[in-house]
Amino acid sequence: MAAVVEMRAGSVMEQPIDFDTSRAFDDHGSVLLGFAVNALRDRALAEDCVQETFLRAWRSRDRFDPHRASERTWLFAIARNVVADALRARARLGRIGSDALLEQHPSTDRDPLERLRIVEGLSRLSDAHREVVVAVHLDGRSYQELADATGTPVATLRTRAFHALRALRGHLEGSEHPDAQS
Repeated sequence: MAAVVEMRAGSVMEQPIDFDTSRAFDDHGSVLLGFAVNALRDRALAEDCVQETFLRAWRSRDRFDPHRASERTWLFAIARNVVADALRARARLGRIGSDALLEQHPSTDRDPLERLRIVEGLSRLSDAHREVVVAVHLDGRSYQELADATGTPVATLRTRAFHALRALRGHLEGSEHPDAQS
């Protein structure tokens, strides 16, 4: 979106909104990288995707509307498209050495776009809610183990998991639940 600037003679000129790429990278780069690494399971490719995300953001900075979405949300939308493009490109090329990859990550038989939606949903959760879901439901730790490690009561962890899973389910089904969003 462009800001309108009125000039002396009454003429109107559109001026692009300032998008500070360096600041945006400092603020959101590590979170976007985590999102891309989780979706792609390839750090080098994820780094390329984050770089492409910021390049696309800079090129389309005039279309950013802070009244429609936050900068972080806008960057995540771009990153989601970049990662989806990378997943499609990788699927077209096939996997080299996929046996070793399958041994390392047994869940790779899941549809890559479905995996991307799950990772995107997890990234929308608050840190506390995401920590419980990842530790208990993905890493296989018990609530008691997590409670001992974090000093958080088991009942609190169970409540966080309930709200986080409901929000994640809402994201996957297309109806958002704000309970566990950051």
